[in-house]
Amino acid sequence: MGIFRVPIQVGNRADNRFVPLDALVDTGAMFTWIPRDVLDPLGVIGEEEWPFVLADGREVRYEVAWIAVRIGERVQPTITVLGEPGTEALLGAFTLEGFLLAADPVHRRLISVPGLLKTVA
Repeated sequence: MGIFRVPIQVGNRADNRFVPLDALVDTGAMFTWIPRDVLDPLGVIGEEEWPFVLADGREVRYEVAWIAVRIGERVQPTITVLGEPGTEALLGAFTLEGFLLAADPVHRRLISVPGLLKTVA
């Protein structure tokens, strides 16, 4: 898959302050990763600590929190990992699915997709 970035804004769900940044679209990551040095000035604090497995197989624990994310004109709550300061922001699958968006790596953009529902007979 091609690598591309998209402009997003992140904020504390308790108020309307947002910070703009470019996030790398990472459909291989379950959750969005935002560096602590971006979230700290917004007053976002970790709510829980979860286990994760890194691409190299190492198991680590990181704090997570619910934040507000704005993509275009839409704002949605999403879970984010409070990442190491100075690292790159990643836009993960959980957030993309919450916005009903998918990656179009050929045109390096996000595209709208319908939600999927399955019923049980």
